[in-house]
Amino acid sequence: VQLQASGGGLVQAGGSLRLSCAASGRAFSSSVVGWFRQAPGKDGEFVAGITWNGGRIYYAESAKGRFTISRDNVEATAYLQMNSLKPEDTAVYYCAAKIGPAFIIATRSDDYDYWGQGTQVTVSS
Repeated sequence: VQLQASGGGLVQAGGSLRLSCAASGRAFSSSVVGWFRQAPGKDGEFVAGITWNGGRIYYAESAKGRFTISRDNVEATAYLQMNSLKPEDTAVYYCAAKIGPAFIIATRSDDYDYWGQGTQVTVSS
């Protein structure tokens, strides 16, 4: 599975962005997809995850109520809609795919098998 994240950019606080994660490879439709982010000088952190059919979704506390993860297996793309963005959301955002039990959302980066290249999100105050 190859992943390519896009949709990042510069936005003012309170604004919105929609990240996309385009996949190639048949295994995408049976994978768990996670979004992670890494801010400068900080460890990477889990943001949101979605099971293969969207039946289960899990958000980090920092994302709850503001971010929405979704996927379209026909288009082989996952999305992260980010609303009410804050300066502390500034980071490089990565999408990742986990092959295996497609109904368990992992929050550790080590549990994911494939990674996209990352897209920069910058939120100005």
